[in-house]
Amino acid sequence: MNRKVIGAAVCTAALAIGLLGAAGTPAMADGQEHSYLVVGSQGGDTKNAQKRVVAAGGTVVAAYDQIGVVLARSSAGDFTSRVGGGLEVAMTDGLGTTLVDDEETVAVDSASVEAAGDPTGEPLWGLQWDMKQIDVAEAQGVTTGDSSVVVGVLDSGISSTHPDLASQIAKDQSASCIGGVVDTSEAAWNPTTSDHGTHVAGTIAAAINGVGIAGVAPGVKVASVKVVNDDGFIYPEAAICGYLWAADHGMPVTNNSYFIDPWEFNCVNDPRQRPVWQAVQRALRYSASKGTLTVASAGNSNVDLQHKFVDSGSPNDGSYPVEDRTINGACRDLPAEAAGVVTVSAVGPTEQKAYYSSYGQGVVDVTAPGGDARFRNGGAPSIAADAVLSTTFNTVTKTNGWGYKQGTSMAGPHAAGVAALAVSAHPGMNPGQLASFLERTATPIACPPGVYNPVPNLPGYEATCTGGARNGFYGAGNVNAFNVVK
Repeated sequence: MNRKVIGAAVCTAALAIGLLGAAGTPAMADGQEHSYLVVGSQGGDTKNAQKRVVAAGGTVVAAYDQIGVVLARSSAGDFTSRVGGGLEVAMTDGLGTTLVDDEETVAVDSASVEAAGDPTGEPLWGLQWDMKQIDVAEAQGVTTGDSSVVVGVLDSGISSTHPDLASQIAKDQSASCIGGVVDTSEAAWNPTTSDHGTHVAGTIAAAINGVGIAGVAPGVKVASVKVVNDDGFIYPEAAICGYLWAADHGMPVTNNSYFIDPWEFNCVNDPRQRPVWQAVQRALRYSASKGTLTVASAGNSNVDLQHKFVDSGSPNDGSYPVEDRTINGACRDLPAEAAGVVTVSAVGPTEQKAYYSSYGQGVVDVTAPGGDARFRNGGAPSIAADAVLSTTFNTVTKTNGWGYKQGTSMAGPHAAGVAALAVSAHPGMNPGQLASFLERTATPIACPPGVYNPVPNLPGYEATCTGGARNGFYGAGNVNAFNVVK
């Protein structure tokens, strides 16, 4: 089993993942420039950190004054030690994890037709089992969402020409954060090598316009906050930049389908990783203080996040040797296990845990439709229609379309869309109140008895659920769009 795939499961239905890397490693004396996160004083400006960067032979690329972190570049082989002064430094070069396309997306054709002005009139609504599962049609009878609510999609970009999304994108709040530096040009935040973000955006807010599908909250807007570069890599500076951008531009909800480390688990007691941990934690706390709720995918490793283990498959970036590490209470899957984050597991059409979904009592807050294309046949072959249908963009032909993907990457945007409906119907909730509201309005799902394995033909996917009404597989239950707008 590939324990490292976190946003998508391997199936004929699709890819669906963004993976983010990096832990700090010692600088290399190779004469080339490398990127570093320099963590300075919290709650103040970055003047001192910037001075130390320059004195150590580095260049300041970006100063995140909101959280006291500097992004720097330097070719000095001993840059980390030269910065000194008690500052934490992590090199991020070469540690990104690729956005992996496990298999081709299954495409669906759709012609433009007249619709009845409700989601059930959309041409592909009949294929959207996921929306019916969480009572989207009933919710949209009350509200489709407020256009002033913008959901930040931290991902691989959103196609601004897609007929189901063109009217839904808040272009003035969209930006690329590649390299940790903001670029607001439309070309910069459009997709290049992956349509993952386009698929996610459609689930949240695809328009009711007689074309294709309907999103959970078609009355709200989405902002493309691009954190995946042209080579398909995500680095911590891009994620941090994205968190700050979304928070500073008034987005009440962000969707995040990736993990921040090629070791999968970021250990605060590991000096290579601690600076990344600190910077990300600061960025997430800042986001919450500005009114932004972070929604994150639990992961596709079928790992019990409550009970840690020996990780023998990391790092997974291909640049460094794999090493055994004991994963204990000092280690977290970021951002899913960060404080204040709503962590989402995935269920399939039967409303049972998808075989690939990670889980964990006290970690998973809610569940949502993510697709399970394997359960009907016990593992193989897969059935695409049991994955999640949404908007797609062919990065080779540069054409828009619709297709199936599955993964906790698909579950997260359902929860984010429901959160957007909740904010629309009940404005004024802070992130903590919104998170609690999502849980209180979720539909509880009981643990299956004994050892759970919906795909006996695929070895390695056994899992055991613990807990009662709130449990390790489903948290407080399946998000419900109608319940949050009543």
